[in-house]
Amino acid sequence: MKAKFIRGMTTGAIIGVTAGMLLVPQMNRSTRKRLRRGSRNMLNTAEDAYDTFMNWMR
Repeated sequence: MKAKFIRGMTTGAIIGVTAGMLLVPQMNRSTRKRLRRGSRNMLNTAEDAYDTFMNWMR
């Protein structure tokens, strides 16, 4: 049950970042770089949280 929740949050975050990148009309190179870095950090944080919860459930 919790694994589905974490997976849903991760998917939602990725979709949100993608939508944000598409909706920003005048995005320069530094903005794209910052968004990519932020999305990678968020993905890593979500994966760490998922692993922690899965280990906690055992």
